[in-house]
Amino acid sequence: MVSGNGESDWAKEVQKFDETKAGVKGLVDAGVSKLPKFFVHPKESLESYPPRKTAGGEPLELPTVDFQGVESGGARRREVVEGIRKAAQDWGFFRIVNHSVPLETMDAMLDAVRRFHEQPTEKKKHLYSTDNRKSVKLNSNVPSRENESASWRDILTCVFRDDQLDPEEIPLVCRKEVQEYVKCMIQLREIMSELLSEALGLSSDYLSNIECMKSEALACLYYPICPEPEKTLGTPKHSDTTFLTLLMQDTIGGLQVLHDNQWVDIPPVHGALIANIGDLMQIISNDKFISVEHRVLAQPVGPRVSVACFFTPSLKVIAKPFEPIKELLSEENPAVYKEFLFIKYCEYYKTKGHIASALPHFRI
Repeated sequence: MVSGNGESDWAKEVQKFDETKAGVKGLVDAGVSKLPKFFVHPKESLESYPPRKTAGGEPLELPTVDFQGVESGGARRREVVEGIRKAAQDWGFFRIVNHSVPLETMDAMLDAVRRFHEQPTEKKKHLYSTDNRKSVKLNSNVPSRENESASWRDILTCVFRDDQLDPEEIPLVCRKEVQEYVKCMIQLREIMSELLSEALGLSSDYLSNIECMKSEALACLYYPICPEPEKTLGTPKHSDTTFLTLLMQDTIGGLQVLHDNQWVDIPPVHGALIANIGDLMQIISNDKFISVEHRVLAQPVGPRVSVACFFTPSLKVIAKPFEPIKELLSEENPAVYKEFLFIKYCEYYKTKGHIASALPHFRI
């Protein structure tokens, strides 16, 4: 719909929301009972299916990999590597338990994210921005095109380039917890890098040497209670542009993974982390590992809190081309992706609009 001055009512509504700098939490605090139109998703994107079941009639469950004893090597490590290989190949997602991140650190981080987002708007609005150059920012992922719908969530993003971020930039209300959690993510990343390398049949230091996972972007997500959850999504269907993502979620639930063309619920498990393969790992593995689409349903209960840690290349290699790993190629298994720059991939991903995956664009 276009108003008399040529500006669409949709654009005006989005602008009005954005200018409050209060995010979705601000709408809930204001007592909204009906969703603004730009939060309403098309019916086809809200499609759901009956819960998937195994041949024995049990609910289909995400693979779980137990890291207990992985550092000791031998048969136990080979068992973990094989579990990762199979899950990364068949699902692109897997749950990790006994991963060495202290439970108290995880709980403290979730509490800190909740504490940040539940502050009065005046205490956090100075961080509200859509400028991707900022290392720390708050936003609500407001759409830039009229054919897109907003997500029912707010995000505090903290970007650690080559593991570094000035602590003064992190909001004081969650600074200590963010710093401690990122330290744990860096330690776990090093273990994951070794295990993923071995799962690809490479030397354990291979992925570390190409520095594809040396920076972190921490997305601290807050999904307020939704008055009309059947009309919107907390996060729409997407795959990640990362090499690897590690996700921690609270007890509310709502995460779904697209497996064999059906949505599968991923219920939270206290103390567990969810690992998912990103698009860029699928490319350099030449499809040995898969990056799959996933989404988060809006909830009538909550709020839901989660923390996603996205691993991306170091500053040293970010301008260098990536391509399928040569050691994985042969006459029988030629490269199926062309050489690409990480920056170019992200640019294409951001401008592709409602297209579900950017991967086909980079296929040979």
